[in-house]
Amino acid sequence: QVQLVESGGGSVQAGGSLRLSCAASGYTYSSYCMGWFRQAPGKEREGVAAIDSDGSTIYADSVKGRFTISKDNAKNTLYLQMNSLKPEDTAMYYCAADIALLRVRNGTPRNWGQGTQVTVSS
Repeated sequence: QVQLVESGGGSVQAGGSLRLSCAASGYTYSSYCMGWFRQAPGKEREGVAAIDSDGSTIYADSVKGRFTISKDNAKNTLYLQMNSLKPEDTAMYYCAADIALLRVRNGTPRNWGQGTQVTVSS
């Protein structure tokens, strides 16, 4: 059974940084595609970044140049380094995984974490 547990959220001022982590278990981590998603109150969930099993990455335009997705296969952990945070980055951030990259890219991965809250104040 796939399990994903996020951590690292918190409250920061605009311009600050946070690093989110997602500890994974229950599957062959290195062969899965993974992504970070976020949902702000009253808004639809949106994809933030994704990373393929070979390490290829994609980012939403809104976070390009500020966020970096990475993974450590030895630790079965996914990361999201978030720099130059803005108030509009405030949301619940979710880690997700799927063997199929297409599902991660189109927002329908089959495995989700519980989320970690990020709040950015101006």
